[in-house]
Amino acid sequence: MSSFALEEFVGNGVLRDQMDSFIADGWADVPTLKFMSKEDMDTLQLSQMQRDALEIRSHLHDRMLMRYADTLEASGKTLSELLSTSPTQLTIDYKMRRGHVARFLEMGGACAVKLPNNLTLPARKFTAVHRGNAGIRVDNDNGFDNVDEPLLPVAAGDQKPRFTNDVKSKFEVSPQPSMQKNELNSFSSNHEVLKSPVVLKGPFSGQAPSSNSRGIFSAPEVPPRLCGILRDKGVKEEMTPLSVLEKIMVQKVTPVYTKGANPFKNKGSLNPLPAPVKASELWAEKPTIILCLRRPGCVMCRAEAHQLYTRKPIFDAMGIQLVVLLNEYVDSEVKAFWPRYWGGVVVADSNRDFFKALGQGKMPRENYLTGFFLNPTALSNFKRATATNFDWNVRGEGNIKGGMYILRAGSGGIAYQFVERNFGDWAPLDEVMEACEIIMQKK
Repeated sequence: MSSFALEEFVGNGVLRDQMDSFIADGWADVPTLKFMSKEDMDTLQLSQMQRDALEIRSHLHDRMLMRYADTLEASGKTLSELLSTSPTQLTIDYKMRRGHVARFLEMGGACAVKLPNNLTLPARKFTAVHRGNAGIRVDNDNGFDNVDEPLLPVAAGDQKPRFTNDVKSKFEVSPQPSMQKNELNSFSSNHEVLKSPVVLKGPFSGQAPSSNSRGIFSAPEVPPRLCGILRDKGVKEEMTPLSVLEKIMVQKVTPVYTKGANPFKNKGSLNPLPAPVKASELWAEKPTIILCLRRPGCVMCRAEAHQLYTRKPIFDAMGIQLVVLLNEYVDSEVKAFWPRYWGGVVVADSNRDFFKALGQGKMPRENYLTGFFLNPTALSNFKRATATNFDWNVRGEGNIKGGMYILRAGSGGIAYQFVERNFGDWAPLDEVMEACEIIMQKK
């Protein structure tokens, strides 16, 4: 498993004694720690053993194989040496299962997230200040090194921005065990500047999501079922009015994960939940992504939350915060979900008003027979999610579909709205990043 708990990531090896130093220098969460470059390691004065351990643990975390982290680190070998080991020897020496061996050795199957080269990690800036190092250039307060560079490069002669896939193999078999400088560069800078927002296609959508002055609306198509007998009526491409969301009351369940944070520690349970607050408080000061999950125990929901939170350092650099919103509070399910699959804020919408808003006034509910077992898109979504090897269960309300809102700060309005039409639909990352880029351009 690949938890976002910092204590579990560093394990019992050489990084454990460095944990407080990481936090003091701003590297306080797992996604940010995995973005650390060779130059950052030099600044933090990490030993070669610590660098090797971080490389091994990042590789294992990407592949959901953290159960082997302490054992492989204790071997004293570098990641390059371990990847050169035969499958049989990995099984004999480290008790690695056959399926896990294949996943461990696969360089293209698992992915690491890259930081656009025109963003600066807040942790990197914090370290520079904390250590009195002026070597990091930041030209303005919002973290951009060059405000004229777009996050979404545009290919010459093309009207659509091509969001460079930020999911590439982070580590390559190399004589050097430490990370390479070019790990931070996943975006090409030799493209035209993005002059105006252009809408991108979602993976299951038959057409581009609608874009207007208020924001981007995205909703995948639902395929005909039962030889065309069952057909979806479609959805109106209308953004939810901000006034509707501002009136909704939510209850905070968990904070952003930090070392030792455990809202359940003293009480064992959060029931009763804290007093409700206006949802508008979530985005009062910062742009906010609100991921409305059907059910925290669902493997498709867990996979979506995990892949979004893995990109937390990118959103931090853009000044955008992440929130998961649940349609009910089930104590055991929240404990299993946070911080293992999500390390950010979790809130509960007991009245399910956000979900009604996504359903344009109606609860977006569908039964499993027509919505899942007879829906090829939903089955494909399930197959994609189970490839992560996440644990899952069927506890709680799972028939209410969710989605996503990206809200500008204060009364700025809704920048992006995604509606889950098939069970397991995810908001396409290219659309999410584009909406965030538009917010940054207008700041």
